[in-house]
Amino acid sequence: MYFLKRCTALMLTWTALQGAAQAAPYMDVLDLPAMPSALATASPLRDVTNVGARLVAVGPRGHILYSDDNGGHWQQASVPASADLNAVSFPSAEQGWAVGNDGVILHSRDGGVSWHKQLDGRVLGEQVLAYYRAQAQAAPDDERWPTLIAEGERLVQEGADKPFLDVWFADEQNGFAVGVFNLLLHTRDGGQHWTPWLERSDNPQGLHLTSLASVDGALYITGEQGLLLKLDADGQRFTRLTTPYSGTFFGAAGKPGVLLVYGLRGHVLRSTDGGQHWQPVSTGVTNSITAGSQDSGGQLWLLSQAGHVLLSRDDGASFTQVKQTARTPISAAAFDAATELVLVGERGVRTLAVE
Repeated sequence: MYFLKRCTALMLTWTALQGAAQAAPYMDVLDLPAMPSALATASPLRDVTNVGARLVAVGPRGHILYSDDNGGHWQQASVPASADLNAVSFPSAEQGWAVGNDGVILHSRDGGVSWHKQLDGRVLGEQVLAYYRAQAQAAPDDERWPTLIAEGERLVQEGADKPFLDVWFADEQNGFAVGVFNLLLHTRDGGQHWTPWLERSDNPQGLHLTSLASVDGALYITGEQGLLLKLDADGQRFTRLTTPYSGTFFGAAGKPGVLLVYGLRGHVLRSTDGGQHWQPVSTGVTNSITAGSQDSGGQLWLLSQAGHVLLSRDDGASFTQVKQTARTPISAAAFDAATELVLVGERGVRTLAVE
């Protein structure tokens, strides 16, 4: 009898829960504020950056964390959306931008403590379509516009499902955001307006754009199938550089006179002439290289999806593995004010003391 009563109670509870779930109104992640979580620092994170003496990290479900004590303690920021976030950029100690899935672009004016939404995928397609229709009216003989109008129409039809994968700002006004299928936007007014630059990249196949990186005064975009683009500031477009690798690049790093691009299966290429010529670099790992950084002493670091930490003391010509007590997947890294390496990935955030 007790068993029967217990089963009946469970069935009634389950029915009530189902009814409540069915009655609860659906709320788009673009309108649902990120929920506070005591486990946020142990949950997946996608990117981390320095903001003066502060660290700011972003990840899934709209989580944005900031630390003012070199990663010892973290606080969760106020974020108006729960879309997964993939990248963050702060050109100054106050102004920052974060981008992610569903075409979301967020902006902070207070060093990452609070955020507001500048753009999302529900209006992105409409803006792209309106822009290229206006271009077609101004220059009806230009053969580029019909294809780009069709791309805008596709974005409108498919809705808010196109992720931005990276964002970079030169200063508080000028920045870029990149994403899947050659998604490329530019702003000159701090994100109040975003201008499509789809026709300004040498990417006729519409390959995914995976990252933005400023190295030695030049701006690069990495992508699929060996795609590497470099900003031609005079021509206001991204031109393609030839590389000897046909796999996906996940990022670029370097220092004056040295450019590294890295990607799948441990592949790293090195150039000392701005990407005109390349030499392969042996990393000793076969896992994807997902992040790169430079420390205050000019040493170059590479990090892998499997948690490898690689250090170069010869300007990226060779790398050695740094010993660790435990490895966890790494998606991004930054150096804190105490010169520790702050690593974020699928298991949250951790720090690694370096010499």
